[in-house]
Amino acid sequence: MTILSTRRAFIAGSAAIGTFAILTGKAKAAEFTYKFANNLPADHPMNIRATEAANRIREESSGQLEINIFPNNQLGGDTDMLSQLRSGGIDFFTVSGLILANLLPVTSIYGLGFAFKDYDTAWAAIDGDLGKYLRDTITKAGLHPLEKSWDNGFRQFFSGTKPIATPQDLQGFKIRVPVSPMWISLFTALGAAPTGINWSETYSALQTKVVDGLENSLANIETAKMYEVQKYCSLVNYMWDSFFFLANRRSWEKLPPKLREIAERNINEAGLRQRADLALLNVSLQGKLEEKGLVFSRPDVEPFKVALQKSGFYASWKEKFGQEPWALLEKYTGPLA
Repeated sequence: MTILSTRRAFIAGSAAIGTFAILTGKAKAAEFTYKFANNLPADHPMNIRATEAANRIREESSGQLEINIFPNNQLGGDTDMLSQLRSGGIDFFTVSGLILANLLPVTSIYGLGFAFKDYDTAWAAIDGDLGKYLRDTITKAGLHPLEKSWDNGFRQFFSGTKPIATPQDLQGFKIRVPVSPMWISLFTALGAAPTGINWSETYSALQTKVVDGLENSLANIETAKMYEVQKYCSLVNYMWDSFFFLANRRSWEKLPPKLREIAERNINEAGLRQRADLALLNVSLQGKLEEKGLVFSRPDVEPFKVALQKSGFYASWKEKFGQEPWALLEKYTGPLA
């Protein structure tokens, strides 16, 4: 089944897609009812695969564990949901390491501009020693990170006013970025004027010209219909992003060991399927977005990398992160600073 047919089947099969997982198995009250919140639309591969995982968890646990899904910022913006996760208001949350960096700065290290050349390199790092270091850091902060990260794709430049072909095109350019020190630092180093805006407020910010453009993955642009308020896309793969699948530690530790095993195994397996979905979707989306009116270009990325190096961007972040995580990053990327 293709990802698009999977998406259609998911939508057709769930009258309540936006608020909870499809319930299977015996109709009895669950012993544990948990909330999973995220910032992506209900028909995004994340929520399709998370729903499958929730159904399997409920079935394998004989109805003991039910996970209700709240997509599309229904429970607040990223920073709100992170706060709720820490307090126990929600039990699971998928968050970019670059957003989590507001709490744990080192988690943004994999998001350095132009660090990863392809998916093979990125997943080797996040499934390997670098990812283990980051998950250990998250654990020490009182949250439970599941082993497998979920994909948020390679990210591109988008503009409503002009194509972004060189670093000079970013001079003074008002660009929406997530509320994250890394993103703000990167675009400041490139001479742009970054503005931190939660994803739930981005469409209106572009529509009202609060900002001139944004950066993101093709999948997120398509599912959130940002092509309606943007005209140009520069395919630069300037950053790779992923989601940590986090649990509130108290919620996690309340579960008996057998339920924890069922939940972690099914969520990790769903994450691997979501990775494959998103990679295929990003390949197919350029043609679809061109039909929607988005104009694509593929600039030379080397001048952007040189501009970051000359600005001291890499050297500054190497100092902030420290030698150990930086060495783990460069194990996969090669020298950056």
